[in-house]
Amino acid sequence: MDSEELLAQLADIHLPAPVSFWPPAPGWWVLAILLLVAGFLLLRNLLARRRQRLVCQHALGELERCFQQLANTGDNDYKTLKLRFVNEFNSVLRRVALVHFPQANVASLGGQAWVDFIRQKGDSSLLSQEIATALSYGRFQTECDVDAEAMNQLGRAWITSLYLGSHTTVQEPQGSES
Repeated sequence: MDSEELLAQLADIHLPAPVSFWPPAPGWWVLAILLLVAGFLLLRNLLARRRQRLVCQHALGELERCFQQLANTGDNDYKTLKLRFVNEFNSVLRRVALVHFPQANVASLGGQAWVDFIRQKGDSSLLSQEIATALSYGRFQTECDVDAEAMNQLGRAWITSLYLGSHTTVQEPQGSES
């Protein structure tokens, strides 16, 4: 056989059929499932953070309402109002702790155990001995002489550290202490 006869017997090159987009390869299915799961987890995380911020804002609003009641009153019966502020402040912190730590048996804590709980669970860098005494024994006293502004700053820092964690900006009150 001659080379020309052999060349005549050869057929043209046949191109393969074009690759279709459907159905996708298994790798694309895995990637799509992973993206859906990641999107779901991201959305759930964002919604949880949003809820935490809203609950934190509500708790801070309660704390601010207590402080404004004390700040907006005149000097008449200021000591009784300050004692009332300490008790309301304590109540707000206890409610936040009950929501944030439902298994910790917070409702039964009192005195030094309550102050120790506050020190352990949140930002208590502003907790002075005067405030600690007011928190532990304030409701049992007839008068309570405590710096309400410092107590309010402590409450804001503690609540913010519980709900927003490392996203806090608690540095401002510490600088104003010196």
